[in-house]
Amino acid sequence: MRLPVPLQIGPLSAADADAVRDLADAASRADGVAPLSEQPLLRLRADEGWLTHALVRSKSGQAIGYAQIDRGGGEASAELVVHPQHRRGGVGRLLLRTAERDAALPQFGGTPGQRGKALRVWAHGDLAPARAFAASAGYVVVRELLFLTMPLPAPEPAPVVEPAPVVEPAPVVEPVETTHPDRVSTGSTPLAGGYTLRPFVPGRDDAAWVALNARAFAAHPEQGRLTVADLRDRMAEPWFDAAGLLLAEAPDGTLAGSIWTKVEGLVEGGAHGGLADDGEIYAVGVDAAHAGRGLGSALTRAGLAHLTGRARRAVLYVDGDNAAALAVYRRAGFTHSAVDVQYGRHNNVMIQP
Repeated sequence: MRLPVPLQIGPLSAADADAVRDLADAASRADGVAPLSEQPLLRLRADEGWLTHALVRSKSGQAIGYAQIDRGGGEASAELVVHPQHRRGGVGRLLLRTAERDAALPQFGGTPGQRGKALRVWAHGDLAPARAFAASAGYVVVRELLFLTMPLPAPEPAPVVEPAPVVEPAPVVEPVETTHPDRVSTGSTPLAGGYTLRPFVPGRDDAAWVALNARAFAAHPEQGRLTVADLRDRMAEPWFDAAGLLLAEAPDGTLAGSIWTKVEGLVEGGAHGGLADDGEIYAVGVDAAHAGRGLGSALTRAGLAHLTGRARRAVLYVDGDNAAALAVYRRAGFTHSAVDVQYGRHNNVMIQP
């Protein structure tokens, strides 16, 4: 096996992070699917005790392989990428072996009595070379993340408005001071059962939404771990739109569910009449205490209504074993388009150096 040098373990500099993004872009162009999901990309500069960055360089210094290993959840998970021009030379096997060794570490360095966890490795797109590589290393599929899509209706054309006749300007009226100047109208919409739907208010709803998300995704290995800092990282992204994060409030005012939509590349007057290609249902969740009341379907309809006029197609990811969510999405019109898979060790077969 031809091993490049060196292998860098530790936090990434800004230049390193840019090199990993370029590496991921090269793999995406070659494979037709992004090799790294959003979370690892957002964490390229993160320096946490439970997170490891492994960067492989060629002898000339080019970044040709990268792995990010996350030991913060119930299981250690990793995402790997190898440059298309440097595959089948041992880089992927080196990264996987590094990830396996890292997964055996405690969640936080120096934590006594806490050994590591089973390693799970994501493969986006379920490509044949990844399947062959996983099988050769003794890994089998342990989880499927389905990619569902549905076309969105074209927006209604704007009505032709006749020019209004010229009239005298109305007299200027001084505003009347309100007794509640701190209250902001959030455009609440009534839902069945006394629930209401309103948009997220940045700065006011941050902690409450994170708590709701943790309740709704208590059994989810990634989504349920989001922190206020993770939320604010996403709020800082160019695609974030508070109007696209809709909250369902219970009659007592507590948050019962939410749907978060994501649209990238929306340009007014651009290609496709200003529509983005895809509008994503980024996350939809309902607190278990409010399950069985139709909130999931109501939130999905609200999210699709928000995406209509902003994108040509709605997309989402859902776990393949989430029968309840799949039923909601299929009733809404979504169909299976692709799949990401997660691999785990089979019968403790070890990789040979």
